[in-house]
Amino acid sequence: MDRAQLADFLRTRRESLRPEDVGLPRGPRRRTAGLRREEVAALAGMSADYYGRIEQQRGPGPSEQMLAALARALHLSLAERDHLFRLGGHPAPQRVSRDDHIAPGMMRILDRLGDTPAMVISRYGETLLQTAPAVALVGDESRFTGLARSCWYRWFTDPAARRLYPAEDHDRQGRIFAAQLRDAYAAVPRSRAGEIVTALLAASPEFAGIWAEHGIGLAHTDRKTLLHPELGPLDLYCQTLHDPGQLQTLLVFTAAPGSPSYEKLQMLAAVSA
Repeated sequence: MDRAQLADFLRTRRESLRPEDVGLPRGPRRRTAGLRREEVAALAGMSADYYGRIEQQRGPGPSEQMLAALARALHLSLAERDHLFRLGGHPAPQRVSRDDHIAPGMMRILDRLGDTPAMVISRYGETLLQTAPAVALVGDESRFTGLARSCWYRWFTDPAARRLYPAEDHDRQGRIFAAQLRDAYAAVPRSRAGEIVTALLAASPEFAGIWAEHGIGLAHTDRKTLLHPELGPLDLYCQTLHDPGQLQTLLVFTAAPGSPSYEKLQMLAAVSA
């Protein structure tokens, strides 16, 4: 671990960002051009004291999880993230097996959607990051670990995963998930997609039956109904933005202005704020 270079690298990247770059208000009395230490700490989900000790070259070395959180908070590119890991005394994440790094451009878009339900999904159906209204709408889907990180795996193994959708949509939803998993598996069989397929074939007769049909090309429509435990059904539009470099997708949920679902989304945004 190179404490001096790590501290200097974090400081330069922090000072190169503006508050509006990460979705923060600038404020009328702001004197610093870049981000404050406490702002970076909050974005990374760590204490300001802990982050301050890193920049001051004190305290224990940061873990891989902390470095990954800092890379997201500072909107680092893949090359910058790898450099950060090496300065922190850890090997750079293997890009072949790990795709949980969100590109800076995608992060900037997400930062500007703070009052809108939006989330970034990996190529394996894993939720990497959500806005607060998205957590209020569908729950914290980034909290899962192991194979359960994938919504495809949860759909066929966890009954709670289906409570978000009306019962009449369950069959089509399962077939769409299976088709998406097949696309990912066909692209790279020896990957997490292959692990998910193997596990589901052993755990879910329903999945095994759908998988045997070799369904391909199924996709979600841009309109869907989601069931909220307190607000009831919401009729929403789901717009998608794909990042071909990272093979990630940004999902943004909206509702027709003036509709009951629009009012419900406004309530979600207010509560999450």
